[in-house]
Amino acid sequence: MNIQKYMALIKTIEYGSFTKAAEALSYSQSGISRMINDLENEWKVSILERGRTGVRLTSDGLKILPHIRSICEEYELLQSQVDELNGLQSGLIRIGTFSSVATHWLPNIIREFQKDFPNIDYELLLGDYTEIEAWIHEGRVDFGFLRLPTHPDLETIFLEQDKLLAILPENHPLAGYERFPVSAICDYPFMLLEKGAKAEISEIFERFNLYPKVHFTTWDDYAIMSMIESGLGISILPQLILKRVPYRIVSKELDIPAFRNIGIAYRDRNRTSLAVKKFLEYLQYRNI
Repeated sequence: MNIQKYMALIKTIEYGSFTKAAEALSYSQSGISRMINDLENEWKVSILERGRTGVRLTSDGLKILPHIRSICEEYELLQSQVDELNGLQSGLIRIGTFSSVATHWLPNIIREFQKDFPNIDYELLLGDYTEIEAWIHEGRVDFGFLRLPTHPDLETIFLEQDKLLAILPENHPLAGYERFPVSAICDYPFMLLEKGAKAEISEIFERFNLYPKVHFTTWDDYAIMSMIESGLGISILPQLILKRVPYRIVSKELDIPAFRNIGIAYRDRNRTSLAVKKFLEYLQYRNI
């Protein structure tokens, strides 16, 4: 029972809300609140501060949290060992991912994986590179899709090199060029896709000492494409984002090729569940 309380506490901290934690764990909101109250009464400390905007850890809660996480991780490790003894009949795989992978890779990957392991459940968290990296370190996800290289403490598997392409309106003066000259980026209004602190597009500007006329910045790639379709500017986007695009736009390779390396990162493969180990093997040895 205490394990359930500990998990309820961790989920509440992760989501900052009793209600969201309850949804994630399939409990009632009052049930989650009662479990955390039980812990506070048992330990005679205040763990959470409640407010109109949600909940957050007290100073005592900050001291307790690492030990609670450690207990829950050990419990999950125990469960994975039991799974291995009994065969992979069930399990949960928690994946951190960015939108293009979630849209264009994961549905097919999960569909094929389910043919062999139909009783596995999945939890997907969408974020930018920085958020996903933090989720891996915190144990919020079992592994995450990231641009490589990433934090040196994480183990990684390289999956694919994704080209970065220039995106233009159909009637753009350079739409007929075989390759888009990088030197021309600064000649037109630029729509910047910026997702967190590790944006590959900004790194291109730094590498070639470019100062584009950035007129629009967003984390939404589809908003970028819509703006370009309307003739408001140009952009650079990863090729994976451009699969099955409904917009009337033109993509061109750059005259100086640029890429992002996509891979998987995780903390320690030896401490992952059997379901996660099988999924990682599946990803590594199957063609995405």
